Amino acid sequence: MTEEAAGQGPLRAGSPLRTPRAAAVAGIIFSVLLISALVLLRVSVPAHPAVPGAWLTDSRRRAAVAIALNLIPFAGIAFLWFVGVLRDRIGQREDRFFATVFFGSGLLFVAMLFVGAAVAGGLIAGQTQPGASAGGILVYGRHVTTLLLNVYAMRMAAVFTLTTVTIARHTKIVDRWLIVTGLASALVLLVGAGILPWAELLFPAWILALSIDILASRSRASAAENPARPA
Repeated sequence: MTEEAAGQGPLRAGSPLRTPRAAAVAGIIFSVLLISALVLLRVSVPAHPAVPGAWLTDSRRRAAVAIALNLIPFAGIAFLWFVGVLRDRIGQREDRFFATVFFGSGLLFVAMLFVGAAVAGGLIAGQTQPGASAGGILVYGRHVTTLLLNVYAMRMAAVFTLTTVTIARHTKIVDRWLIVTGLASALVLLVGAGILPWAELLFPAWILALSIDILASRSRASAAENPARPA
């Protein structure tokens, strides 16, 4: 086979792989799953229960928490795909320093999200076993889970948002209003994570807006490259 014939395939030797357009939907999937999980956890587990673990006697609350914890792994997987979409959109304009912080904070966010969900799931499974009694270990576990999910993970989310906003501002890959709202969300998460109720919803909400903007811009670019021919 000649070199010319080999170069006529769908992917030429040495050409970069392109992220599928549909992969931008990963950001929307992540946002929907994480918002659903966080809302279920908020409404199902009281912030200050009178008796530790008393809510575990309610089967509906246990089911809601179980659903929320099972959504988190899929949210994390979708988030990793979303990070790949952003890096693909930045392309050769990516700065090494900001790229390192961007990628590292994203991985730490997912890791803390998974660890927090695993700790919560293990505690609930242990307390629902026959003969188990809610006590100090459940209180301790709840504090650990709250710190992991609402404090450390969300502060990593704030760092991820700040670096994304910084990269977007220099490369101009998103609209200005997304940069402003992303900066505001990151500052709120850095200062108010674990203090302000429902503050953790700011991160997936901003990712949702950013994902929709990515899809819309790619649709506009495709329409510009392939204009409809007149009849």
